[in-house]
Amino acid sequence: MKVYIESYGCTFNKADGQIMAGVLLENEIDIVDSIEDADVIIVNTCYVKLPTENKVVYKIQKLQEEYPDKKIIIGGCMVEIDPEKLDKIGPNCSWIGPHQLNKSAEIVEGTYCGEVIREVGFSKESKVGVPKLTDDGLVHIIQICEGCLGACTFCCTRFARGPLNSYPIADIVAEAREAIGNGACEIQLTAQDTAAFGRDSGEKLSTLIKEVANLEGDFRVRVGMMHPKNILNDVDEIIDAMKHPKVYDFIHLPVQSGSDKVLKDMRRGHTISQYVDIVSKFKKEIPNIALAVDIIVGYPTETDEDFNQTVELLKEIKPSLIHLSKYQHRKGAISSSLTEIPHHVMKKRSKFLSEIKSKITEEENKELVDTIQKVLVVEEGSKGGFIAKTDSYIPVIVDDAELGTFIDVKITRATATYLISELLLN
Repeated sequence: MKVYIESYGCTFNKADGQIMAGVLLENEIDIVDSIEDADVIIVNTCYVKLPTENKVVYKIQKLQEEYPDKKIIIGGCMVEIDPEKLDKIGPNCSWIGPHQLNKSAEIVEGTYCGEVIREVGFSKESKVGVPKLTDDGLVHIIQICEGCLGACTFCCTRFARGPLNSYPIADIVAEAREAIGNGACEIQLTAQDTAAFGRDSGEKLSTLIKEVANLEGDFRVRVGMMHPKNILNDVDEIIDAMKHPKVYDFIHLPVQSGSDKVLKDMRRGHTISQYVDIVSKFKKEIPNIALAVDIIVGYPTETDEDFNQTVELLKEIKPSLIHLSKYQHRKGAISSSLTEIPHHVMKKRSKFLSEIKSKITEEENKELVDTIQKVLVVEEGSKGGFIAKTDSYIPVIVDDAELGTFIDVKITRATATYLISELLLN
């Protein structure tokens, strides 16, 4: 039997796909790289944004039309968030809920034999130290916890991932050690909110970062997204841990809005003053740190004044990376009961912020032109060459390099999203 897996969305969901593949391989079920070669297709869905929802819904419908003889299984967040729509568009599809990955083999086998199997619901099963099939072995994703402590009004993902469930530091370190021993050069610690790690178990993110970074080997650690309200509990120790030379000088700290009023409406649990204070501390202690932020444009209660405050915040903190999303209602989210702002207003604000975003990020990147950077080569470029990462996790285009190695380059040009370099010969 042969299975094709297609994953959408975040790093965490990508890791779920790797676990499904690992479980199947362990049960002597082959994983293939093309739909045409597969007997069973698994669509590992994401549901965080409406465009992604539309994409996965279209994919599920298209697969049923184009491959009527192949069996289809739906995994990921859609299974828990919107089972009614899923049942409507794929009545003959089986389901694997994001907490039921250990049952992947039996679901695939039953579905292949003509059954419609639907395994859903929450579980405390650990996702650390389980079978995984990674893409290339160089970048290894470790899910350090699942679920969150938040109650954000715009979010539907929390209905799929459930309450916080942190995995033991000892297990995470053991998986990282094994991955590094097998050739991994980048360890990604991921979660819906890495800053919430240990709040349910008594352990701390700062301790975890230090223990992973102190492992033997030549590698880098990337720490995933942190919710500002939870980083407040351990900010000084997290900064201390991230000063380790093996940890990328990179922090993903979503703010969503520059307005305290809107943040309160979103139930974010922090203020702009607290957010700026966190950013200032990181920049003071780790001067080269790259800041990534998330912004939602056009939340239903956002006025022109609120939007202008967001613009001013971005100009003040000067992020290296800005993720922009237009607000859209999501299934089950509290804010979906509110009236959306007019589309033309949303479009105008989004366009304006996109221009600001490109200007800020390009100016930040241009400061690195003519500097010498030690970079880690992590993947081949889609248009040739290679993609490497600076110590601040900024992508760098390199003409010629060996995957998994550290090399010295000179930055020759900068865009809003990446750097271009030339190799320095030793």
